[in-house]
Order: sequence, then C-alpha cells, then structure tokens
Amino acid sequence: MDPVYLIVWMDGIVFKVRDNGKIINKTVYLCVGLKQNGLKEVLGMWVGKSESSSFWMGVLTDLKARGVQDILITCTDNLNGFTDIIRAVFPLSSTQIRVVYQIRNSCKYVVYKDKKEFTADMKSIYNAPNRRLLPWNWIIWKRNGEGSTLMPSSHGGITGMT
Repeated sequence: MDPVYLIVWMDGIVFKVRDNGKIINKTVYLCVGLKQNGLKEVLGMWVGKSESSSFWMGVLTDLKARGVQDILITCTDNLNGFTDIIRAVFPLSSTQIRVVYQIRNSCKYVVYKDKKEFTADMKSIYNAPNRRLLPWNWIIWKRNGEGSTLMPSSHGGITGMT
C-alpha cells in the first residue's frame, strides 16, 4: 500500500445472501484509492451485517495498520458520524459527499410528482463547470402550481420556504 492516497472512495454495498437457510442482508465495505501516479487501486473489501460508522472505524484503522499514513480527500455517502470517524483516524483528510447522495438527500424535501424535474435541475447545477455558468435554478426554484419555493442552502441541501 502507498503511504498517501489523493482520494479514497468509500461505500457499503448491501447484498442479499443465504445464511443457514435464511435470506439476510450483508454489507460489503469497499475502499478504492487514487494513487499519486493517477492509478486507482482497490484498498480492500470487508463484510459486515449492515453499514455503520463503527464498522468503518475498523476499516480505517485497518488501512492505517497496513501502511496508509494520509488520505487527502475521502469521498463518502454522508453516513451519520462517518466524517467524524474519518477525522479520528486521518485528521488532515477532507471529506466530499458524493453528488448522487447530495441529490438523493435533497429529494427528501420534494413531493413525488416534482422529483423528476427537480432531479434534472439539481444535475444541471452540479454539472456546471463553474459558478458563473450555474443555471438560474441555483438562485431560486419554484415548484409548479403550489406557490412554494425551494432554495439551495449553504451546505448544498435544500431549504423549503412557503
């Protein structure tokens, strides 16, 4: 393992497996690192019952024990407490929440009939090459027919206003 990784993507994938004649969920924890030479490397896969911050603590501690000294940027799904766990093991690491999870979390505040249009708007925001070229829906986005207004908050989520 390299001592420093530019980016490490971390995610848990849930699979249904047969265990003692019953179908249960198991989580495969996966870490993929971007090395300084630009190549990606699978750092490891671990199996657990369900995705949790406490299990990630063991994964990160294992990476450290195997020689990883620093991770510049971690890319995660924003699991509750995950950023704090990362900072406990790699205190200088910055965390970036994957865009798909930011959009998914923002959709919690949108009624079902508006989700398709809202998701398309959010993708156009996140795909803008720079702030100057952000579409107007970054400034304000109105849901059709209800007079309710949704505005992006400073952390990238959505704040609802009536």
